[in-house]
Amino acid sequence: MNYPFWDIPHIGSGWVIGMIAIFHVMISQFAVGGGLYLPMAERKALRMKDPAVANAWQSQLVSHSKFFLVLTGVFGTVSGVGIWFAIGLTHPEATSTLIHNFVFGWAMEWVFFMIELTTIAVYYYTWNRVDPKLHLTVGWVYSIASIATLVIINGILTFMLTPGDTWIGVAGTGHEAGKFWNAFFNPTYWPSLFLRTGVCTSLAGIWALITSSRIDGDKQPALKSGMVQWSVKWLVPSFVATPFLLMWYLFMVPGTQRALLTLGIDTIAGGTFSTVTRIALIIIVTSATIVGVAYYLAYRNPVDFNLAHALSILLLALIVTGAGEYAREMLRKPFVIGRWMYSNGTRVPYVPRFNAQGYLARSMWTWDGDATAQPSSYSRGEAIFRGECGSCHTMDGYRSMRTLMAARDYAGIRNFIQMLHEDKPDSPYHRFMPPMVGTRQDMDDLANYLNAHVNTPASGPQKPLLAKK
Repeated sequence: MNYPFWDIPHIGSGWVIGMIAIFHVMISQFAVGGGLYLPMAERKALRMKDPAVANAWQSQLVSHSKFFLVLTGVFGTVSGVGIWFAIGLTHPEATSTLIHNFVFGWAMEWVFFMIELTTIAVYYYTWNRVDPKLHLTVGWVYSIASIATLVIINGILTFMLTPGDTWIGVAGTGHEAGKFWNAFFNPTYWPSLFLRTGVCTSLAGIWALITSSRIDGDKQPALKSGMVQWSVKWLVPSFVATPFLLMWYLFMVPGTQRALLTLGIDTIAGGTFSTVTRIALIIIVTSATIVGVAYYLAYRNPVDFNLAHALSILLLALIVTGAGEYAREMLRKPFVIGRWMYSNGTRVPYVPRFNAQGYLARSMWTWDGDATAQPSSYSRGEAIFRGECGSCHTMDGYRSMRTLMAARDYAGIRNFIQMLHEDKPDSPYHRFMPPMVGTRQDMDDLANYLNAHVNTPASGPQKPLLAKK
């Protein structure tokens, strides 16, 4: 291990990433979809024959563009930086791999991102100050830049699930960057791009319903009806195409990962639900609810559509987004980069070396209270737990080790660790968890550490003696 540990009690570091990422995805994908919504709505207004109606639409678009600027330019940017901060501390090895392999991709993304920030500010502040055609052009420039950021980021995100045989063939040789385009246009790139584009257009309509719902229906019934109904239509393409795109995407996902979903579906009558299956059902049910609410409350009754209705749709969209991102993360298990790096940062080819030399052979992050003394079994076990288990588990909170190890004595804990170390294909944890790497001493140290927490006497010490072999 080359990095210190970032220990987040109770919720775990993974959920820190998750909470920031779900919030960010809701906004960043709105930045893409909304980038299409604004110039298309403006073009629609410019083509209207009734000047009064056109002016009303334009006034509403001015208000919506301000909302768009603040939400995407401020909160979207801050949450994006937050993701970099969180992943850099939680998965430094994976973050380092992404940076080294996609350094030019990140550079291109930042160029387009700067264009986005500039053009959306120009777009908002030049309403009624420049020629309408020029103003519309600025909107289209923003739209193209935002789509470009999606195109680039999608390649990096899908790489983590399906890096492809070509990249895997050179991984670890120092020539990975030479296979940039092979890694970028990986097996799940295109289905994921179309899926995300559909989500972006849906979120454009959903967020637009927030601002449209605040139009006074008594004073401007025609405007509110037009804006609300037009915004609802932005949901249609995505919901029609998503089932077909999802099947395409799952077809390109490796069979070992896809099995996590099909297992639960094949045995659903018997009550067997994998986590991915539960999430898939949540996405389906919640998406159908969004369609129903949007149709009956918004499209059919646009004048009576209010902010509470719009927020309910937004909340449902947040649930779908969170479930979708969580499912995408779960499909990668037990890897953070498919076939190359496990979710705890251990590289697949390094497993034999760790098993021979010990997990902590190159680590400085053990301490026993005395810089001159050798670290105790408890101290070494704590470092192993944080390095091999801490990216997914906490001791008392999310995926609690205390709960998982409950009712096990030292021998039971040690046997469980041995099962993870052997990582046999028929193990119930083989598909979800990385193998426990290290020597026999490492496994004893981790067992001592876990036993000290799981079977701690009411007033006894936290640090037990090394168990006898």
